[in-house]
Amino acid sequence: MRNRIAKTLRAQRFKNGSVAFDRAEVRFEVDEKGHPISTYVKVAKDANKLIEEFMLLANRSVAAKIAIVPKGRKPKVFPYRIHDVPDPEKMEKLSAFIARFGYKIRTEGTKTEVSKSLNRLLSDVKGKKEENVVEMVALRAMMKARYSIHNIGHYGLMFQYYTHFTSPIRRYPDTLVHRLLTRYEQGGRSVNATKYEELCEHASNMEQLAATAERASIKYKQVEFMADRIGQEFDGTVSGVTEFGLYVEVDESKCEGMIPLRMLLDDYYEFDERNFCLVGRRFRKRYGLGDKVRIRVERANLERRQLDFALVSDEAEVSAKHIAPPKAAKPVVEKSKKKGRNKGRGKAKRYK
Repeated sequence: MRNRIAKTLRAQRFKNGSVAFDRAEVRFEVDEKGHPISTYVKVAKDANKLIEEFMLLANRSVAAKIAIVPKGRKPKVFPYRIHDVPDPEKMEKLSAFIARFGYKIRTEGTKTEVSKSLNRLLSDVKGKKEENVVEMVALRAMMKARYSIHNIGHYGLMFQYYTHFTSPIRRYPDTLVHRLLTRYEQGGRSVNATKYEELCEHASNMEQLAATAERASIKYKQVEFMADRIGQEFDGTVSGVTEFGLYVEVDESKCEGMIPLRMLLDDYYEFDERNFCLVGRRFRKRYGLGDKVRIRVERANLERRQLDFALVSDEAEVSAKHIAPPKAAKPVVEKSKKKGRNKGRGKAKRYK
């Protein structure tokens, strides 16, 4: 019964335009000393989705209880979890980017129309070679969710009223919500708006710091895991392409590293920004998103949280007829690692 209700709530949420980002989460099995010995991808099962839907229901119900008041009365001060509509300029950039792969998206219209168009895009790229990069760029087009006493609704979930109520043991805003609910249920007066907006801003800033630390810890553990495998070979998939080289995700462990341009020894390669690939100047070999390659782990730098791979063999497409010849014939000059390694690899933004 509960699972059926949860599935109904979930279906209705997406029907209303809730954005369906579903990024894979890498987790680690560690030994008694905390050293990673294996990796796995966290899979959301029906039980997880059931809990999520009822938590969302609790959060929106609490927010609505405070926000909805009789006509003529003003709602009491309360911390909401808000998420603004996407930035129009970023949506235009997303539209231009996905057009390279043959996709379209609405950048104008009602909130629901734009969000449903985004969901269609995420559904269309599922399982495609460009899935990872399209999802990443789409996520960057979203605004960051934050806390505020000024409710504007939650675009990503498509809720008019939303707060964080269900996790007071791990999130300070939830504790604030519990305290205010108790105060207001007992007939207490509204609290100081300026003070609570400052608390909301502080909580939002701390959340971003925590998210940054989490990403850094995951990357550190990935590098630590691969450091024990220097010299070993693995199958991988090209997950990113920049003017500095290829990002490759190891199929088995989901650890990502870079093949710098200097490690591509069979030709001089140039970055074709329009087609999002590297193209060899002499032999016209092309390395693009989703290509399957065989790599060898060359270096693991724990301090910088970086992995360097070398190309062993590949199944990348060799095709010159669809790519125009380069205008110049100057050799590729590599820029410094420090300047280039992170270019184009933006941080993911949370929207829940």
